[in-house]
Amino acid sequence: MRIIFYMLSAGVAAVVTFGLSMLIWKLSTRFRLYPTIRERDVHTRPTPRLGGIAMFMGIVAAFAVGSQLPQLSIVFSDPGKILAVLGAAAIIVAIGVVDDIWDLDWLTKLAGQIIAAALLAWQGIQIVALPFLQNTSLLLSPYMFLAITVFLVVLVMNAVNFIDGLDGLVAGVAIIANSVFFVYSYIVTYGPTNQSGYFNLPQFVSAVLIGACVGFLPLNWHPAKLFMGDAGALLVGLLMATTTIGFTGNVDITTLQGNKAFLPAFIPILLPFAVLIIPLLDFGLAVFRRLRAGKSPFSADRLHLHHRLLDMGHTHLQAVLIFYAWTATASVGLLLFLFTPSWVAIVVTVTGLVVCTIVTLSPLSRRKEVEAAVQLASAERASHADVAHFDGLDAAADPIALEVEPTDAEADTALTRLRSKEASS
Repeated sequence: MRIIFYMLSAGVAAVVTFGLSMLIWKLSTRFRLYPTIRERDVHTRPTPRLGGIAMFMGIVAAFAVGSQLPQLSIVFSDPGKILAVLGAAAIIVAIGVVDDIWDLDWLTKLAGQIIAAALLAWQGIQIVALPFLQNTSLLLSPYMFLAITVFLVVLVMNAVNFIDGLDGLVAGVAIIANSVFFVYSYIVTYGPTNQSGYFNLPQFVSAVLIGACVGFLPLNWHPAKLFMGDAGALLVGLLMATTTIGFTGNVDITTLQGNKAFLPAFIPILLPFAVLIIPLLDFGLAVFRRLRAGKSPFSADRLHLHHRLLDMGHTHLQAVLIFYAWTATASVGLLLFLFTPSWVAIVVTVTGLVVCTIVTLSPLSRRKEVEAAVQLASAERASHADVAHFDGLDAAADPIALEVEPTDAEADTALTRLRSKEASS
């Protein structure tokens, strides 16, 4: 089966990425190749950020091995697309490494991203039709499709980069999302529609990216020894965009619609959004927040979704697992439409979303109790700063929060007083 050779390539990416990550971590630690801690950072000790180099080299090694396997010859039948993927990845990693070391301005980074995206589109990895809008697509020129492709690639790259704030977050989300995408594309490729000409390159890229993230995750798990940096996060976003565009932008919707037993025809449109739900949501909120404040959409702050989860009271590990759960629920839930009746998929997805919501908001119940207790405490202990610290949403919305927080003993005392008053009333 061809899947074995996809997995072999992914294994090469994992092994090479892990080995080079260990080497980069040791060299970076020995020669102190790490930046100072920024105000918005969550970690408390200087940590090397050059893991993206190891991921890129692992991906290159996987491409080299895959190109020598006859069973994957169809993947490498168009050398221009292969060189475009690797060339765009090299550009992004170079831009990211420079930014990780010297902090490039946002305009320079954006220019590099556009060049990388344009390289992909120039070599044919681009949107060529708008699914469900075939008649409208006839009115769009090739240049407009090229512009749409560049926009989407840049969007996904920045969306993934925006969530790169917690140990293991991007790598884990990418593993989950790309695993779901790989399963779906594999079924489409070798299932009833047999659209092998469309999906083999995106399928191979998904497998290799999974391998690179698996190899990097051991050193990136909390507490992280090595970060992937902008080089790694932008690389993950670039390759995820490559797979989604190669899939959605070229799928023959009429073929899928004509096979009712295969899957609902809307899944090719929804699946890319499902696997990218967390990055796209965080990106959209960040851009809206910054534009409303009159700032550049690429300016940095400490108000991302992962920061808000920490401010609500979740631990570092809990916040990461919550992101994993939301990604898995959205993407796997949609994938269930392939294997189960629609009502089963709907029930499972809705149940998963409800559970994720409860877990996400769970710290607020205790924090609201403590907030009320503090408000009823003595005036000096019930200052505005104290209350803000016990209100997760207020703390997340206020970039300037007091660094002094009442101890657990003081909070428990205040809570006990509140409950005593409630019992006596």
